[in-house]
Amino acid sequence: MSVTVADICAFMEDWAPLTLAEQWDNPGLQVGDPQWPVKTVWVALDPLSGLLRSAAANRVDLVITHHPMIFHPLRAINPATGLGGDIKLALEAGMAVYCAHTNLDSAAGGVNDVLAAHLGLTCTGVLENQPGSELGIGRVGYFEEPAGLAELCLRIKRGFGLKGLKYAGDGGMKIERAAICSGSGSGLMKKFLAGDAQVFISGDLHYHDARQAEQCGRAVIDMGHFASEKIVVRAIAERLKARAKEAGWDLEVVETDLERDPFVYL
Repeated sequence: MSVTVADICAFMEDWAPLTLAEQWDNPGLQVGDPQWPVKTVWVALDPLSGLLRSAAANRVDLVITHHPMIFHPLRAINPATGLGGDIKLALEAGMAVYCAHTNLDSAAGGVNDVLAAHLGLTCTGVLENQPGSELGIGRVGYFEEPAGLAELCLRIKRGFGLKGLKYAGDGGMKIERAAICSGSGSGLMKKFLAGDAQVFISGDLHYHDARQAEQCGRAVIDMGHFASEKIVVRAIAERLKARAKEAGWDLEVVETDLERDPFVYL
């Protein structure tokens, strides 16, 4: 059975409704015609120029990413610029680009739930609820196997194949309860400190976040933005493959392996 861009958009938005997105965000179809036919889908974290060029060269019909291709309102589209060139490339190739960002962060089974599963965290709630919803950004929960803070950091480092991470707090502190936020979690420090979790695991945490956690007898672990979200690529691909099989869609779904953490650890 043939499938269109609109069919896959509907599938993604049934899982992660656009109403769950933060007001500042821009998820959804970024480039392309909803009626374009789709036979090949690539799934990635970022709509990088190199990845899009490779997708176009491989005649991919739709690229699904977590981070938006178009984030801020556009005043002009100049193909000589990076974003303008990417838009031109996609349109000329007849390749659509779709993003599921903070709506997928909040959705059930979305980025934060995938992160919790990888961490071995049993979720008991949401760190910050969306207005009028039981869903929201971040998760809180407990570890079936509590560990000291430094031991937990080593467990995360090994489990995610990280070259390094940062933590603040007493390395011997026993960690039973945690709050997490995939991607950039600095804006949720107040929510973390208002709860009873002993550690906050996220990315892009700031110096003063670490100091605040120390002063409150808590801990933070910064595992990096990339590592905390890259894991959702496989989740999207697997869910889309399952939907294609169920619906009888003639669809190839590829989990891309063309991305690396932009930070280099020495």
